[in-house]
Parts: sequence; C-alpha cells; structure tokens
Amino acid sequence: MSTIPVGVCSLADYEQHAKEVLPAPTWAYLSGTAMDGLTYQRNRQKLDEILLQQRVLCEDMAKGGCQQTLFGQHLAMPLLVAPLAYQKLAHPTGELGTIQAAAAQNVGFCLSTLASAPLEHVAQMSPDATRWFQLYCQPSRETTLQLVRRAEQAGYQAIVVTADAPINGVRNAEQRAGFSLPEGVRAVNLESLPSAAQGDSVFSCWMGQAADWQTLAWLREQTKLPLLLKGVMSAQDAQRAVSLGLDGIIVSNHGGRVLDSQPATIEVLPAIRAAVGKETTVLLDSGIRRGSDIFKAIALGADAVLLGRSVFYALAVAGPLGVAHCLRILRDELEATMALCGCASVQDITSECLYQPNASTF
Repeated sequence: MSTIPVGVCSLADYEQHAKEVLPAPTWAYLSGTAMDGLTYQRNRQKLDEILLQQRVLCEDMAKGGCQQTLFGQHLAMPLLVAPLAYQKLAHPTGELGTIQAAAAQNVGFCLSTLASAPLEHVAQMSPDATRWFQLYCQPSRETTLQLVRRAEQAGYQAIVVTADAPINGVRNAEQRAGFSLPEGVRAVNLESLPSAAQGDSVFSCWMGQAADWQTLAWLREQTKLPLLLKGVMSAQDAQRAVSLGLDGIIVSNHGGRVLDSQPATIEVLPAIRAAVGKETTVLLDSGIRRGSDIFKAIALGADAVLLGRSVFYALAVAGPLGVAHCLRILRDELEATMALCGCASVQDITSECLYQPNASTF
C-alpha cells in the first residue's frame, strides 16, 4: 500500500492494518515478545495507570510548542525513531524511506547495526537529518571500531550502544511461525565482518563474546561523538555508565523482546534520573503509543523518547508517507496534552503535571 487508509488516526490503527497486510511470519517477528509477553504488557499497563493533571485558564500559551534540543540538534518534538533492524521487511524502501519521513517531520532517526540498507546510503538520503547510529558490539574490538569509524565518516551525530541484548530473547510466536529473513533482506553493514562463533551454550558461546564495562570504557576513548548506553534498567548501571564518561542513558527493556518479567521502563525512569542527575541526557523507549505517553515520560525525568514498533507498522501500511503521518500524529497528541495541562514548552513538563493523590505512587 502507498496511501494512508481511510480512518487511520492513531498508532493503534496502523498496528491493526499492518497485521492485515504483512505475511504471518513477518508479523510474528515484528510484533513478537519474549516468552509470555509480560514485560511488553507491563510497559503499556504502567503508562496507562499514570494520570494527568489538567490545568485551566493558563496564560502565555499562544507561543507554545514541543521543540527539544539534544546534543545541539534541534528537533520538532522530543522524539527519535528507535533503531529497528531489517526495515525492508516492512517496505521496499526500508531505512531509506524511514529517514526521509523522520527528516520531513524534523524527528531524530537512529539507525540499527542490523539495518537492511548501508549506513552510508541512509546518511546520504537525508544529509540534514538528525541521525544517530546504534551499535551492537562485535566479537572483536577491531570490527566494532570499523563500524564506529564508518558511522563517524558518514556524518552520524551520536553513537548508541545497545547493552541489553547480548543474546536474542526467547520469542515463541516467532518460533511457531517459522520466521526467517526472506531473500534480499539482510544485515548489509555486517557482511564484510567475521561472524560470531557458534556453540550450544549461551554462556560459553554468546556471553563469552559479549561486551562488558571494559568494552564501554574503551569505546569512550575511541570517539568524540556523544555516546549513549541503551538498555539500562537499573540506577546502578546508569551511574556506572556516567562514571565512564558516557553522555546519555536510554532506559529500555527492548520493548519486551529480550527478557520477560521485567518492570516497565516508566517504573524505573525516576530512580535512574535521580541517580545520574540533571546534566545527563536520559531517554526512554518501550511502550510509547500516544503523545500523552511522551508527556508522561518527560514528566518523570526523560528528555525525549524513542518510537519502535509503530514505525514498522506505519511503514508496512503506507510506506514513508505512513511513517511521516505516524510521527505527526504523535506531535499533535503531545501538543494537545501539553496545552490542556498548561505546559507551553517541554521544559514546563514536570511531575507536578501528573495527578498524584499519593506522592509515593511515582
């Protein structure tokens, strides 16, 4: 499909249409969760439980807006497209179409190591876009550094190290559907790099090659770009990352795709913000579906959020146009929420904007 279906006015609408147009195995992969989906469900449950405090008759609202700045990069709203692997599964344009849509809406874009388009081509597609590169550390530092240098040379403006997925989660829906990558969809940025060693034990094979804190300290020495750690769910890990000189933390449980039975990201966000202080950039993903979710995340300590699955769904339904529409929906919802809660800017959004009958709730 190349047009937006009649009646699509929310991200949930895109999800429903995507389920209808995608092949069943691909849908199982894109929508899949780890094990029983408890983490995935909790992400939404806890966001839904947070209530907003409306304010009325507020003054000086006419010049309001939801602009945000991250590392000197100005965005129309506090949102980036999350790093999503294999976007050609959703649409032939893949990552090239998604970054065009993000640039059109002046939203940040984070490219996955497992992208189905060369990172250089993606950068060239929208040279003025805010673009970050998500890094899965490779088995050797040499090959990891090759990816970092390519990202630097292509003009990516930050490096995001994903730490919470040294192994894939146990995704039963994907297994039952028998999903495998179709011909023509592959991790093209890894093709010239050696593959990880294979084995029959998670510990002796995969964890033996996984990155650790020493890897992170080494990476900090290798690049002058802002360096963020993605997949942080504890205040202790956040503090350690900051002590190594990292510039930002992304609170994430991988959308419930890796470890089941975790808390929601919105639950751990306040403690992580308190642990790293006001100066460290903190972002959040996992479970964002409404502009009001963005508002809630900022009220509890995030500077911005990342949007994952919904981008895939919109891309599958209506290509880059769908992605641009999906992002604009969120902006309109966020601005409406801000206006009704008396917030003229992102900086005005605080915990006082949440309904708190019991202060210990948050």
